Amino acid sequence: MKKTLLYRLFGIGKIPAQYSLAIQSEGVIISDEGIRGSTTYLNFRSPRRRSNWRKVWHTAAIVLTNVRLLGFHSSNTIIDVPFADSRFKSLKFSLEDGNTLLVAFDASLFHSEWSGNIEYRFKTEYAQELFNRLTQKQNT
Repeated sequence: MKKTLLYRLFGIGKIPAQYSLAIQSEGVIISDEGIRGSTTYLNFRSPRRRSNWRKVWHTAAIVLTNVRLLGFHSSNTIIDVPFADSRFKSLKFSLEDGNTLLVAFDASLFHSEWSGNIEYRFKTEYAQELFNRLTQKQNT
């Protein structure tokens, strides 16, 4: 799958350097960077933000290790959930168009003062494999 222009020109959407060592030591199963991604806020409320519906497009990266799932928006961490964390089983995974992984969850799952729903989409050639492995991890 073609990498975004921002990734090709400026390296935006790379896995941040501070995660590289930890990710390698955990054992990378699937990794893809410089991919198209989006964040959708549905009926979202936080102390500084409110939105009934808002979609933000970005360059993203996603990593599945033997220990956790990581997702990045530009160089910011948006998902960092170990499989041993009870919140992992509350994430909802699905496929869209066969090449987009959707990760959806209630915003209060990670921030008690937030409400509504957040959906992260990662357009990657590994979407099907990520979906299969993540749903398998949830069922174990």
